[in-house]
Amino acid sequence: MAGLDQAPAPARITLVLGGARSGKSAHAEALLEGHAGERLYIATAEPRDAEMAARIAAHRARRGPGWRTVEAPLALAETLEAESRPGSAVLVDCLTLWLSNLMGAGCDIAGEIERLVACLGRIQGRTVLVANEVGLGIVPENPAARAFRDHAGRLNQAVARVAGRVVLVAAGLPLTLKP
Repeated sequence: MAGLDQAPAPARITLVLGGARSGKSAHAEALLEGHAGERLYIATAEPRDAEMAARIAAHRARRGPGWRTVEAPLALAETLEAESRPGSAVLVDCLTLWLSNLMGAGCDIAGEIERLVACLGRIQGRTVLVANEVGLGIVPENPAARAFRDHAGRLNQAVARVAGRVVLVAAGLPLTLKP
């Protein structure tokens, strides 16, 4: 049995949740910073405007050159299965943007979530997934925003069920929810 002063072994699948600008992406990157093998960043954001392009550039600069980046705005499960390898570390940033992309493309959200969860059970290597926690605020006034919030809540719950570790980041401070 490990002593109390020893950190637990890292979970194979970690979900990092947080609000906008909470520090969740930086925390997720830090979890994989010391990984000796390949580090893969799966990006779900699309630079549809100058502000989003600047956000993407800032994330890329913060990560530095030790990461290989693959863009997967829609085909996340397929990309994870194709790119994950034993000994690798994968960071998916972020599930919430992926969900937004799926909704915009008219995809079957429940089916895509099922595909992702099934994939997470099969892939090898360490995987950290980032998602926004959007259900803590007021009830949105329009149906599309309520649907997005509800889908995001179901997505986060589904991934949290299969994750060995779940962390909520608020004001840059991580709070372990699971185990």
